[in-house]
Amino acid sequence: MPAENLPETSTPRVADGRSRTPRRVAVIVGLSAAVAAALAWYGNRHDFYDLKIYLSAMRWWADGNPLYDYSQPDVVQGTLYFTYPPFTALLLRPFAALSDVATATIFTVGSLLALVVTTVWLVTPIARRRGLPRWWLAGLAVPLVVLIEPTRETIFLGQINMLLVVLILADLLFAVPKGSRWAGVGIGLATAIKLFPGIFIVYLLVTRRWRAALVSCVAAAGATLLAAAVLPAESWRFWTQELWSTERVGRSDYTGNQSLQGLLGRLVAPDEPSRLIWLVLVAVVAGYGLWRAAQAVRAGDELAGLTLTGLVAALIAPITWPHHVYWFVPALILLLDAALRQRDGSDSTPTAVPQPDGPAARAGVRAAGLLALAAGSFAALVFGVVSLIDWGHDRAPTDDPVTFLLRNLYVLVAALLLVSLPIRRTPVESPR
Repeated sequence: MPAENLPETSTPRVADGRSRTPRRVAVIVGLSAAVAAALAWYGNRHDFYDLKIYLSAMRWWADGNPLYDYSQPDVVQGTLYFTYPPFTALLLRPFAALSDVATATIFTVGSLLALVVTTVWLVTPIARRRGLPRWWLAGLAVPLVVLIEPTRETIFLGQINMLLVVLILADLLFAVPKGSRWAGVGIGLATAIKLFPGIFIVYLLVTRRWRAALVSCVAAAGATLLAAAVLPAESWRFWTQELWSTERVGRSDYTGNQSLQGLLGRLVAPDEPSRLIWLVLVAVVAGYGLWRAAQAVRAGDELAGLTLTGLVAALIAPITWPHHVYWFVPALILLLDAALRQRDGSDSTPTAVPQPDGPAARAGVRAAGLLALAAGSFAALVFGVVSLIDWGHDRAPTDDPVTFLLRNLYVLVAALLLVSLPIRRTPVESPR
């Protein structure tokens, strides 16, 4: 088409886009600098504590000692052990030959890359729908994701959680919706590495993705059998003894345990919580949360479905450390997206009786409520449960409302989100 026949709006849009780019870059740089300064002030208070346990266990094992005999004293838990399945030990064993600095560098860079990639996946549909560059939206989101305590704990402890998140999100955002023959492999491998992601196999079952659920089980079993073939003694010991030794995973009443069992333990400490009450709560939360997840998938909102499932896992697991709860990240993105859709009127349902001002006003109120919930949840995650308050090491009950709130912050936020997380009922774009 000749230049003179181009629509009149073409040139102004390009010029406007180019003029906005420096400002967008400046905002991202400024935000990133502010977050970097906050993290520099906070410092790496954990000094890759968990990663050093992995490395010590691997070196102990490489010296010819039984892997699951490894233990070391800890001021909070008393004694710490290597608690991962044998398949994870196979993956970690090569790091025994590397220095602590080299391994910490690999884990930190890997976690940060995984955070960037997964955040791009999550914000791409929003950027596409709103006509924004995804680099711009991701550039705003990544520093904020790094700032929250679950992410800080993952990086500064040297945890492997972000590897699991990449496997799960790749499966549930791409392979499963496309009906790929590989759908389920990522979840299966994540489950073989750490048992926590096994809840997503249940999610596949309740959402009737039978083939993906079967593939997940086969992948998890295949990785586990591979480890058993290479490490028969370690595998036998883990699956018959260590998996069932609850004292190896840590104190349930410790503030860092942000699960329902942790909440109950803190109410009655130093006594043990009622197992029956915990099992009833687990059944109610799992049933309700997975029912909502299935509703989300039927409405076409895959992200809401997998996010609800992650929140269920955090609540019902016996031990949920802050670095386990990545699933607050997609929850915050869902809240913001739903608020924007309410404001635009793209997520509203027609009313039977026309009301000229009613629906728009109600949509505005709902949008404000969603934004308030997102802001409150984000503030709670930045403050955290173990970063800024030293709760001590004694087994002490929660004896006042403020202490109860602060010591159970993630449990309460996760429960609130399980009930109130919106399901976007109009077509939701894939991040592809």
